[in-house]
Amino acid sequence: MTREDCSSDEFLSYVDKSDGVFMTGGNQLRLSTTLGGTAVAQLIRRRNAAGMHVAGTSAGAAFMPEHMIAGGREGSTPSPDMVTMAPGLGLTNKFIIDQHFRERDRLGRLLTALAYNPFAVGLGLDEDTAAFIAPNDELEVVGSGGITVIDPTDLSYSSMHKARRGDPVSLIGVKLHILIAGGRFATPVRNASPE
Repeated sequence: MTREDCSSDEFLSYVDKSDGVFMTGGNQLRLSTTLGGTAVAQLIRRRNAAGMHVAGTSAGAAFMPEHMIAGGREGSTPSPDMVTMAPGLGLTNKFIIDQHFRERDRLGRLLTALAYNPFAVGLGLDEDTAAFIAPNDELEVVGSGGITVIDPTDLSYSSMHKARRGDPVSLIGVKLHILIAGGRFATPVRNASPE
């Protein structure tokens, strides 16, 4: 598929008639640079908001949120140069998703992404595991692995502002949950202003 295809009546008709859309694995930057800002991407977002299911594997899962992990390196300790972020499809701004999580040691990469954007909740998807995210941003886990949920709602301190390339980053107050099949998580409610 090309960017030109993403404005063709034929492809728009496929999405418009579909009960669901499945995003392939591979390279999330290829997905974002091909689909981003196109009529197909806009239609997928509108149809998803109206109830059409959108699913993805690997890169397809990472591409779904507004803030996408485009790449990075492995390791468990966050560091400023550990992750590259890019705009995603924009189906939700409540989550940042990383895939092949335990298998590729991506805890530090997801923590780094959250240090840059502590509004979102991080989801680290293991192999053969999925998160079904409901319209109210509650999720349920299915599959044989687990999902690591990193919740920065109560983040009280981050050293990201003073860290240089390669420096470790300190994060205090981050909650980490491991959910397996049947596990559920409701996104935290954040007030726009204190009352």
